[in-house]
Amino acid sequence: PSGLLGLRCRSDRYPVILRRMSDTKPKKETTKPGRRWRVWLRDGVLAVLIVLAVQWWLSRDLVRDVAPPLVGVMLDGTEISLHTQDEPVLVYFWADWCPVCRFAEDGIARLAQRHKVITVATSSGDAADVRAYLEERKLDLPVLVDERGTVARRWGVVGVPAAFIVVQEGEIVHASRGYSSEYGLWARLWWAGLRS
Repeated sequence: PSGLLGLRCRSDRYPVILRRMSDTKPKKETTKPGRRWRVWLRDGVLAVLIVLAVQWWLSRDLVRDVAPPLVGVMLDGTEISLHTQDEPVLVYFWADWCPVCRFAEDGIARLAQRHKVITVATSSGDAADVRAYLEERKLDLPVLVDERGTVARRWGVVGVPAAFIVVQEGEIVHASRGYSSEYGLWARLWWAGLRS
């Protein structure tokens, strides 16, 4: 018989008969019923564990338990004292040079319209630089300027963005570093409001 590329071979001498590619039919991949959802579940649980491990590693240096003092004059001239707040507060550290912060800034601005939010512009220049940045980006945020990063260091912030949810008496109920969605932060603020 004629084999692959028209070569002649004897089937009794060779264990495999060479065939033309068009003669072979692909095998159907069969999966047992119920196996597919188990694979998806396993992969989903593994993905969640990886995300949680990375989030824990990024947040390992952040202050926990009781918030350090956050007292000062906001960019708009109002005085702020974190420990006198009567509702959950989002304290959000950001910088004008941070691309992740730029990606999240519109969500933070929307959150600031509905909830108590204090943003801290760390290592982003003086008040005039931060004001110019906010005007350029058309943002309306309550900002405490941390020109030299001293406030960030007190809070254990070594990278931005960083978010803290602080309730009455300065207790920190959530701390994270890296991107957080608007809805994720809203849910954490809502949950903190239920707890306090």
